[in-house]
Amino acid sequence: MFESLGDRLQEVLHKAKGYGKITEENIDEMMREIRLSLLEADVNYKVVKEFTTRVKEKALGEEVKRSIKPGDLFVKIVKDELTELLGGEAAPLNMEGNPATLMLVGLQGSGKTTTIGKLANYLRKKYKKKPLLVAGDIYRPAAIDQLKQIGKQLSIEVYEEGITNPVSLCQRAYNYAKENGFDYVLIDTAGRLQIDEQLMEELMEVEEAIKPQETLLVLDSMMGQDAIHGFNEKLNLTGVILTKLDGDTRGGVALSVRHLTNLPIKFVGTSEKLDGLSSFDPERMAGRILDMGDIISLVEQAEEAIDEKAATKAAKRLQQGKFDLEDFLTSMKQIKKLGPLENLIKLIPGAKKMGLSNIQIPEKQLAHVEAIILSMTKEERRDPRIIKASRKTRIAKGSGRSVQEV
Repeated sequence: MFESLGDRLQEVLHKAKGYGKITEENIDEMMREIRLSLLEADVNYKVVKEFTTRVKEKALGEEVKRSIKPGDLFVKIVKDELTELLGGEAAPLNMEGNPATLMLVGLQGSGKTTTIGKLANYLRKKYKKKPLLVAGDIYRPAAIDQLKQIGKQLSIEVYEEGITNPVSLCQRAYNYAKENGFDYVLIDTAGRLQIDEQLMEELMEVEEAIKPQETLLVLDSMMGQDAIHGFNEKLNLTGVILTKLDGDTRGGVALSVRHLTNLPIKFVGTSEKLDGLSSFDPERMAGRILDMGDIISLVEQAEEAIDEKAATKAAKRLQQGKFDLEDFLTSMKQIKKLGPLENLIKLIPGAKKMGLSNIQIPEKQLAHVEAIILSMTKEERRDPRIIKASRKTRIAKGSGRSVQEV
């Protein structure tokens, strides 16, 4: 999402590192380029003005210690201010209710229904507790069906009553969750193509009746700044979930939302899959934009997806020179759980400078390798030297691949 903005900012900061000292003249030149980069990324002009003013003031007011290069200091100032612009600190969810209630609001098409499924999946995985999904978008039968389908995929119960009064529906869903030992109630509310009075009245009534711990605004990061206004004036919003962060968008909403709504970004949608939701950390995101990497996210993803015992065993076998195709298959299956490899590579510090950020790893290719190995006998996987012409032909037929690939 932030690719073109990141490239532009990295160019400016690379130039800054070459300066022997920071002067008002070279700072003005850098700020002009940063200002243009942010405006082109569709960041609100007031936000851009405040950001560039603060960076300039800090850069000119900062006394450069002998041990620090002036360019490095400027990079640090830009990263700190970018972190501040994105919200400063990560804002955790308030999960204190029994059950805790979360209500998702937003315009139609922002990805609310899919996001609520992702959020239920995230909470269940992270806290090992039981969520209930509530089909509160009664005006779109397709939304109810979609939520039921998502619930089925995730094996998470969905409470629905079809077309009925949304306020009493949500109250009954809450009571049902309390009686049946659910830890979280996640309410999918109705959206419109644009904000109207009837929608807001209804959402206010639901909020008043349920008093959720969290009322989160779901924003499509490709919609532009107009999507931000409206909900914040009438509802007690506690945060924002940005969807479609993996899309080809300029990133202006993410950089403007905190300033325009004074709400923290709590989650970002990183893929269309039902595990494609990540908690948002401003400092880590600033590091990614400036190609400083995000090793902590990489480690967290690995901890969540990889079986530590299996990984340790494979590492030991590799050290002993005993790593065979069976170990390779196990490792490959674990890596696939981490999601697209090109997304992981981008989390490595300096990935762009090393030319790694444009690497494309076709998932089909990995599937072909897996099919070939699965077509081998255990004996062949453990000692590939025995695979001669006739065995290669058999494996090729079994995997549907060519003998050359085998």
